[in-house]
Formats: sequence, structure tokens, C-alpha cells
Amino acid sequence: MDMKRPVRKAVIPVAGNGTRFLPATKAMPKEMLTIVDRPVVQYAVDEAMQAGIENIIFVTSRNKTAIEDYFDSAPELVATLTRSGKTVQVTQLEKMLPVAGTVSYTRQQVPLGLGHAVWCARELVGNEPFALLLPDMVSYGSQGCMAGLMDLYEEVGGNVFAVEECAPEETSSYGIVGVGHSVPHGFEVTEMVEKPKPAEAPSNYYLNGRYILQPEIFELLARQERGAGNEIQLTDSMHKLAQVQPFHAHPYQGRTFDCGSKRGFIEANVAFAMLRQDMGAEIYASIKELIMSHETRVKAA
Repeated sequence: MDMKRPVRKAVIPVAGNGTRFLPATKAMPKEMLTIVDRPVVQYAVDEAMQAGIENIIFVTSRNKTAIEDYFDSAPELVATLTRSGKTVQVTQLEKMLPVAGTVSYTRQQVPLGLGHAVWCARELVGNEPFALLLPDMVSYGSQGCMAGLMDLYEEVGGNVFAVEECAPEETSSYGIVGVGHSVPHGFEVTEMVEKPKPAEAPSNYYLNGRYILQPEIFELLARQERGAGNEIQLTDSMHKLAQVQPFHAHPYQGRTFDCGSKRGFIEANVAFAMLRQDMGAEIYASIKELIMSHETRVKAA
């Protein structure tokens, strides 16, 4: 079996309800919430494309048509902008529009977990390795997380995922991996442990939502029993796949913001805003002023 076949397709699950962001997500998908002026899901698509991915597969659910509309042409809007002379905005819209035929959609009719969402993409992926990007996890660094993961995959093949370091006392909040032999761009994974106590954790490296998986994962997911939360868990099938195929991890040198949480979403907005040439300096000055004002109120209280 060739376990270094090119990775051409990426699966992006966008079927979640976004209950942590209610009431904002009552009438819009959580993936369409914006970090500065681009929706969260755009960051995952850009990251995948910059890593050489050719086809994007969205796993959607009811009330997610806004995502399909976003990645479609908008002739009326373009015509209005053109008449108004807003050529910069027109260029931006044209640049982000995927090439026809490179984006596909399939539905997860019942919310049975991440493993089930990935399984729903099986017919569109076919018998080839694929990337998996969880859109809530937004990478921030000089290189996209998936690009580094592709570098590791080209070296070792098989199954790979990205990891980051957490504080040792926080391991009980993450899926943690054991560290084996070093390889270019990463290391061998010796074990995967879900939310271990700090004293029992094999390391402080946690999975950050970026994967490249071999297609044999689909057969395992098809037979996977429900696990934590009464859902079909991807990690349960990954454990089984690790018994017959190698797994390696790429330590991402940037930072990943969990934009599925309010804290991570706000932090991402601040971080990406300060990177912008058109507003970074002003945002930085405003944040300093807010911090000083907050400290003054705390001292006075």
C-alpha cells in the first residue's frame, strides 16, 4: 500500500449548531462569525489552499446555506460595487471565489459527532488520503499549520496530525499524545490519550484540529460504536487505525485559537486585527488604553 499518495482533498466539517454563541448563531452559522472582516471558515479554506489542497469538501447540516452562498458568485453585489467604483472590494470578492468545481457539499443529517461527520464525506473523498481541518481552530503564525503538516506527510506518509504544547496542568482539557522518535518536521506518536490527568499525561502535546488521514479510517468509522457524549468519536477510530498504520505529529510553531469558545474567538480577533497594516497600530493603542482603564477601575474598587 502506498501511504505517501498526494493529498488533494480536504474535509471541513461545518455541521455544528454553535450553541456556545447563542443568540448570535440563532440565525447564522457559527462558521460565518467574523474574525475582523472574514468569516472563521474562510481561514480554514485559505490555509488548506495555501498548503496545496485542490478540492474542499464541506460537511454541512440544515441552516448552513449561508456558507454555500458565501463561496458562490454574487453578480448583483459585484454589479453594485462596480457601479459605485469600489474596485478594491470587487477584486477581493473575485480573489476569494473558488474555482468552479473545486468545492463540494454533503450533509450530516443527524448530529452524531465528528467521526460521523467525517464518515459522511467518504463518497466524495474516495480511496485516497485526505486532510481534515476543524474550522473552529484558527492557526496564527508565519506559516499555516496545514502547510507544515504537509511537509511532515511528504517525509513519512501514513497518518499525521498537528500538535501544540499546553501548560502541563491543562492536559485534562485535551487529547494528548506520547512522543516517540524524532523525524524531519515532527515525531512518531506512541499513544493517544483523551484528557489525561496531568500526573498521567504522556506529554503536554495536544491535538489542535489539523489532520491528514488514510482512507481506511472510513471503514473503521462505519463500524465505530458511539463513545463519549453518545457520539461517534474520530479519536476512537484513530486508535484502531494506529494499530496497523503509523501516526506522526507535527509540532506547530504558531498558535491556534479555539474560535468555538468565546475567549478564543475574541483573542483571535485581537491578534489578527493587530496584524493588519490598516488598523494594527490603532487597535494596539486602544487595547493599551482599555487595559490601563480596567486596571484603574480595579484598584479603585
